[in-house]
Amino acid sequence: MQKYVIALYIRLSIEDYKYDSMSIENQRLVLNEYAAAMPEALNSEVMEFVDNGYSGTNFERPQVQKLIEMVRENRIDCIIVKDFSRFGRNSIETGYFLERVFPLFHTRFISVSDDYDSDNYKGDTGGMDVAFKYLISEYYSRDMSIKTKSAKYAKMQRGEYQSTICPYGYRKSADGRMEPDPEASAVVQLIFQLAAEGKNAPSIAKELYKRGIPTPAEYKITRGQKTHDISRTHGIWCDSTIVRYLADERYTGTYIIGKRAVLEVGGNNSRMKDRSKWYIIPDHHPAIVDKALFDKVQETVRRFSQPHKKQRDYLLKGIVFCGCCDHALSYVANKQPYFHCRRSQAYETGPCHDLKIDAEELEQVIFQTVKAQLEAILSIGADGSICLDAVAAEPTEYEKKIEALEDSKQSLFEQYVMGEIDAETYKSEKAACDAAILKAKNAYAAISAQAKKKQEEQARQSSRTEIAKAITDAERLTPELVNLLIEKVYVFPDKRIEIAYKVQDLFE
Repeated sequence: MQKYVIALYIRLSIEDYKYDSMSIENQRLVLNEYAAAMPEALNSEVMEFVDNGYSGTNFERPQVQKLIEMVRENRIDCIIVKDFSRFGRNSIETGYFLERVFPLFHTRFISVSDDYDSDNYKGDTGGMDVAFKYLISEYYSRDMSIKTKSAKYAKMQRGEYQSTICPYGYRKSADGRMEPDPEASAVVQLIFQLAAEGKNAPSIAKELYKRGIPTPAEYKITRGQKTHDISRTHGIWCDSTIVRYLADERYTGTYIIGKRAVLEVGGNNSRMKDRSKWYIIPDHHPAIVDKALFDKVQETVRRFSQPHKKQRDYLLKGIVFCGCCDHALSYVANKQPYFHCRRSQAYETGPCHDLKIDAEELEQVIFQTVKAQLEAILSIGADGSICLDAVAAEPTEYEKKIEALEDSKQSLFEQYVMGEIDAETYKSEKAACDAAILKAKNAYAAISAQAKKKQEEQARQSSRTEIAKAITDAERLTPELVNLLIEKVYVFPDKRIEIAYKVQDLFE
């Protein structure tokens, strides 16, 4: 007998940490007690889904997404939550799942505190009472968001609110305010001084590398802040990092906050606000860079924007990487386009310094490599056709046998009802018939599983055939082939390449 699957869904947002009743332990206790008291608990499997630290205003939560996916696969029979707000605070989305999705897949939904069980509302949505409950949850969330935001903005105006992370060059003092970090602030001053002398960002990056100055991420690691992956850094500064520092007014002692606005409650998307709406607080903290030097750098550093710039598109966009430092190769679109490793420009002794490869040459090498690998693993006939064998077993013979036995069983019952055979004869022949049906069904299940496996293999073989035919028919690399086959291409200094394929089993 198939087990009854009960899903316990638990959610705790950052705001909920203030209330003990909302703790994960408390929710878990309530849900487990409720599930244990259900009649279905005798033959059930209990699964737990926990989203810790996620807002209920949207459904962009990993565990709730996993739960919904399992519902769509008909693997969940019942969902239990402490209250509606744990599942979601968005009335439209919550109502959509409760009224449309869960009934479609015959998934029962129980909210313990709200005394709601969807089994009690067959053919009904739960009425105004239920609707008001998740409307209240949504407006509670919106009200909390507005109040929190208002309090934060008031602190910003007074200069009290500060980010928990200081910009590079600063650190938090004992009273929680920003103060210059002696070692890092000296590097910031050096960057501004080099820029004032007329050096551009790549030149400054090269100079910092020559002097052996660690990157900001490497510096944080030495201070015990292991929040960055520095495996590919190798002491090389990013040009964009230097440009960003040169434009940061906070180094003059001016604090700027509130530059971006969240587009919707509970969302992660934001947009840049107009400068007039920023919170700008002069003389907020000690300056690292003199205002006169900062203004001089702003005059010398070239900055421009292209609001209507068209996105540059090319065949191998986003998939070509350096085989030595694992950074994306830059594409230069001149008369003869090429890829080169910008990352290693400052690393003159590095193996990938001045790594450069012609774009058209790379496309041809990739195409010939893919084609050669396919020819090696697939049987390609003299006429260019691909020879693949896959036989899909069809269990129709067993289906017909089971159908005939079921008919015989029905006929036997009719004979008994009509008095043509006595009870003892009916029982013995029915038992023999049931045994034959069970044997046939077991054989049918085995052959069906075998047939399914062969059909899956045939589907894979068909996919291979399709890919192989696309390549054998093509004369050069196309966007369709790139999207279908290639995850990444690694280029090495000797122009050797390695291809990471999307369809791994094709080349196994």
